[in-house]
Amino acid sequence: MKIDINIFIKNELKKITYKNFSKKYITQHLIPIINHINNSNDNKFIISGPQGSGKTTISKILKVVIEKIYKKKVMVLSIDDYYLSKKKRINLSKKVHPLLITRGVPGTHNVKKLQKDINKFINKKFPIKVPIFDKLTDDTLTKRTIIKKADILLLEGWCCGSTPLTNKYLKKNINNLEQQLDKKYKWRGYYNTQLRKEYTEIFSKFNHKIYIKPPSFVHVLKWRRNQEKQNALINKKKVFMSEEELKYFIQHYEKLTRWMIKTMPAKASIIIKINKNQKIEKVIKTDNY
Repeated sequence: MKIDINIFIKNELKKITYKNFSKKYITQHLIPIINHINNSNDNKFIISGPQGSGKTTISKILKVVIEKIYKKKVMVLSIDDYYLSKKKRINLSKKVHPLLITRGVPGTHNVKKLQKDINKFINKKFPIKVPIFDKLTDDTLTKRTIIKKADILLLEGWCCGSTPLTNKYLKKNINNLEQQLDKKYKWRGYYNTQLRKEYTEIFSKFNHKIYIKPPSFVHVLKWRRNQEKQNALINKKKVFMSEEELKYFIQHYEKLTRWMIKTMPAKASIIIKINKNQKIEKVIKTDNY
């Protein structure tokens, strides 16, 4: 029996988001992305966008649809699962800069492990043992996800595909955290150097980048707050961060996020423009397609 792809996607979206999406929305905004990946001669794709922009949701839909409809195995790697352990970040914060204790910026990931897992996929050396990072405890788990086979790789993450910051933009203070806690640009300089070296090497393995573009950075705090509330409901706990904690946390991501809003559209093969309510407004195929 042939599966109706629109109905299938509609049902899967309902499971993931608890919301209903129209056939028109699915046909206009999701089918083109699925077709881009399924019909491509390449099998490696980056999916990036600000916190709360829908990277995880889109990755889940792409995986389940391509596996069910097109019978291809999809491996989704989230760069968040490659965060350094709490102990390693504490050591890094003592050696380089105190702000590196907070997960997020380039330099706070286990890039050697990520590089190794991507190379295993490229060389078809399975199984691949993927780490799991628990954001509730802010630490890595001993448990691993075992990938036995994959035809397509999706690497998703907020900073994935980013180019290094220019020196001028790096030294421009855009929030209180930078102005008060990184006066000598040591933290910024460190993560930008990491981005320029090891991260760029990893991102260069991907010819196709899908970027979720927000209307502006101002919506990111609201989206991140909604994530906190959703996680609280799922885990039956109170909101993990207070409003002030959340504002402080987001400042760690702000500079690079704003930089990517400016620069990623020129690098992406597909731009997914979303509105302030995180709904897709337009899917644009660029000259990089």
